[in-house]
Amino acid sequence: MRALAIAATGMDAQQTNLEVIANNIANINTTAYKRSRAEFSDLLYQTERAKGISNRPNQAAVPEGANIGLGVQTSAVRNIHIQGELSQTENDLDVAVVGRGWFQIQMPDGTTAFTRAGSFNKSDTGQIVTVDGNILQPGITVPNNASKITISSSGEIAATIGTATTPTVLGQLQLANFVNEAGLQPMGSNLFTQTPASGDPVVSNPNLDGFGAIKQGYLESSNVDPVKEITELITAQRAYEMNSKVITTADDMASVVSKNLK
Repeated sequence: MRALAIAATGMDAQQTNLEVIANNIANINTTAYKRSRAEFSDLLYQTERAKGISNRPNQAAVPEGANIGLGVQTSAVRNIHIQGELSQTENDLDVAVVGRGWFQIQMPDGTTAFTRAGSFNKSDTGQIVTVDGNILQPGITVPNNASKITISSSGEIAATIGTATTPTVLGQLQLANFVNEAGLQPMGSNLFTQTPASGDPVVSNPNLDGFGAIKQGYLESSNVDPVKEITELITAQRAYEMNSKVITTADDMASVVSKNLK
């Protein structure tokens, strides 16, 4: 009975949906986390009666056929790259991107990763690094005797060095943009890598055309909406239960048929 296999694909799809929702809820307080959404598509159809052709000689074409769907499949798990709310931290090296753009991070193997999480620190040599110690690109070093670090909306980093009365420019933050942000590959630790689907990064200074502005002393919060996730959770649960009910009903019907054949 096809209903058993069809309902099984539905249960599997809702299991995937539940896992995506669970991950969103788990990361509700993760800096700059982008919520995910499971997307589904129907499977192939089995044609019982073809449409648009004659089933018998010298008869008109059948206006409507009979096509039985074979279930559902997971087609994608999409990251929703919309702006999260800003939370004030008053930390000089905490920065948020207001608008489009990604910070560039140099990984230990020399490759470049991208992040929206701007919670930066200083290494033992004064370089600006992520919480995992990976270097922000372009590299910027803060002298030991620097104070009053300021980061402008255009990404210019300045600080007062020693007893100087005027700030010294230490470097320039740059952001990367992608044609298709949804094509970026998440790799954990708030990092993403480019893929053929995302396209190559376009690098420029913040607050220019198409690039977001920098907000010092703030961090971008997760864009997960708790109410929406709970609603999606309930919907997934109900869909799973209905698919389970289909399997139970199909099994009962098959039992009736088998008893009548005996």
